[in-house]
Amino acid sequence: MAKAKAKTKTKAKAKPKAKAAAKAAPKKLTAVKEPMTKSAVLMEIADHTGLSRKQVQSVFNELSDVVERHVKKGSCGSFTLPGLLKIKTVKKPARKAQKNVPNPFRPGEFMDVAAKPATVKVKALPLKKLKDMAV
Repeated sequence: MAKAKAKTKTKAKAKPKAKAAAKAAPKKLTAVKEPMTKSAVLMEIADHTGLSRKQVQSVFNELSDVVERHVKKGSCGSFTLPGLLKIKTVKKPARKAQKNVPNPFRPGEFMDVAAKPATVKVKALPLKKLKDMAV
């Protein structure tokens, strides 16, 4: 009786497809000639993502709530939308009233400047990716 040779199976290494997908050319984006309305933005996002318009609306509402929780009084005062912009609060101190200040618009005249209370301003700073989009 002869012994049969045992066949050994070798697995072929899987080729990494993730890198090939990452190197694929980005889709061409056309410039928008007129600013979109809120409704048009919602429909555009819904069409490209496969979500319903109501789902996109709920995402925007939740994003608004998250931003509010970050910038409201007593919070960290900063929110970053990754890759696009950073929203932060800046505290401006109160200013005292001033009398006999030179008028910058009429040389030789003096004016009084009213007092201003302390306020909190909101700044939106573009991040690098957003700046690169505009070029």
